[in-house]
Amino acid sequence: MMQAVSMSREAVQDVPVLCADIGGSFIKFGLSRAPGQVEELERVPVPKTDWSELAAALQQLADKVDAGRTLPLGLSTAGLVDPVTGTGLSANIPCLTGLPIAQQISQMTGRSVFAANDADCLTLAEANDGVGRGHSVVFCIIIGTGIGGGIAVDGRILRGAGGVTGEWGHGPALNTSVEIGGKLRHVPRFACGCGQSGCVDTIGGARGIEKLHRLFHDEERSSHRIIDDWQARDEKAGETIAAYLQLVADPLAVAINTVGPSIVPVGGGLASAAALIDALDEAVRARILNRLDRPLLVPAVRREDGGLMGAAVLARQGVADVRAA
Repeated sequence: MMQAVSMSREAVQDVPVLCADIGGSFIKFGLSRAPGQVEELERVPVPKTDWSELAAALQQLADKVDAGRTLPLGLSTAGLVDPVTGTGLSANIPCLTGLPIAQQISQMTGRSVFAANDADCLTLAEANDGVGRGHSVVFCIIIGTGIGGGIAVDGRILRGAGGVTGEWGHGPALNTSVEIGGKLRHVPRFACGCGQSGCVDTIGGARGIEKLHRLFHDEERSSHRIIDDWQARDEKAGETIAAYLQLVADPLAVAINTVGPSIVPVGGGLASAAALIDALDEAVRARILNRLDRPLLVPAVRREDGGLMGAAVLARQGVADVRAA
């Protein structure tokens, strides 16, 4: 069976595919003429609450490029996609929740459609055409407004029950104290939007850095300023980042020990803070069993077009699987 899938992949490598990245504000629509290439063609607002309007927008975008409806469409979506039922769950785009996304879009657009969440699509992009290319196990993490992730094995995303895979940002994982300057400092288990408390998502992103700084120093600073001040050796910012690194590195190291990746691409807004990612990489490598003398956490290179690129990879792999079945 594996050989049949491989043969089918070869047969569809040069087939153009359509791709769409459905984010919280915009639909980015593109065309991939060949693997490793993607061109964004258009960007339109997302109809967040009206499913029929969202489907109609995708149909119109696709038909502009492929009126004959012969090209498959890959979708990257904000939210989860159940790999068994195909149904979505999205807080940012409510109209996706509870619907078999790919199936319904396929029926409405008259073309083959394949869907996965945005973290999985970034993972696909990095595993096939980014820093993870050539690595057997890739654990791509998102550190931005929130915390997320995805796992790829041999270039294909690992899709867990309910579409939940690589989501290291949720679950009561945080320590309740950190050691700063030889002293223990208490950190409460902040309430998380997922309904739990103590999730990495509550402190791991940009707003989390600001929250920690407010907790320790009772003052407001933006995450950008805190990171800049930390690099300038500001004492207060240094304490905040030291706490941040301890709190985030611990659960991330557990996830890495569990998954066993040889590379961890980092996406999201904080991936652009190279010094912070370097420091987090050092902290994580000191905590994992597989001690490495090279960076493990590295900024993803497909941060700008990862949704589209991953959706294109998803479409090609989906077509290959259908042909191999």
